[in-house]
Amino acid sequence: MFATRSAMRLHFPLLVCLTAALSSAVVASPINLWTKLILTQQWPKTFCSMEPCLLNVSYWTLHGLWPDKGEFCNSSWHFNSSEIEKKKIMKYEWSKHGTCAAEAASLNSQHKYFSKALELYQKVDLNSMLQKANIIPSDKYYTFSDIEQAMENFYGVKPKIQCVHPSMNSESQALGQIEICFDADFTLQDCEKHFATNTLSRGQWDQNKSSGLSVCSPDIPVYYPPTS
Repeated sequence: MFATRSAMRLHFPLLVCLTAALSSAVVASPINLWTKLILTQQWPKTFCSMEPCLLNVSYWTLHGLWPDKGEFCNSSWHFNSSEIEKKKIMKYEWSKHGTCAAEAASLNSQHKYFSKALELYQKVDLNSMLQKANIIPSDKYYTFSDIEQAMENFYGVKPKIQCVHPSMNSESQALGQIEICFDADFTLQDCEKHFATNTLSRGQWDQNKSSGLSVCSPDIPVYYPPTS
């Protein structure tokens, strides 16, 4: 895929958001060996409705490859911007997540980390997978189970599917982010949800998840917004 390491300049299908990510305080986390990698992809139409974006694209974009433990594990690890496009946001991803992923020998350099993120993004090919399952951006609504079951059937594992949740007067939630998980050997594995969705009623969901991205409700229609 790449001729030589010295000649490589990685180009990422990234959704670049410069507010939330780059304004976060940089506080080093204790280093704990991670056990899971989370490949996170975002749907631009939804995400750019919440944050200012620099890209206008019509495909799922790669947000990052995140270990399940640790953030900002090594503030002294130099970021080599000459190898990477989208330098500003990539520097942040490397500092926050890459320095923790680098506890594994297979990811212990900037080149290895970003190459693996791109490799996994291309391997799962979320855009094609959803199209093959006839889940496409449109004005129609899907059920959460439509999307989750299609992904489980295709990948053989449970993803984490996240939405922008509706206000009290809205009838749908907007599909915004999908996480697909791997173990330390880059084998697909189930992602974990942070709460039991079946314990929440519609009223409780509106009260607690009125804005931002979190796990989609199984009981609310899902809107997969078209880009045009």
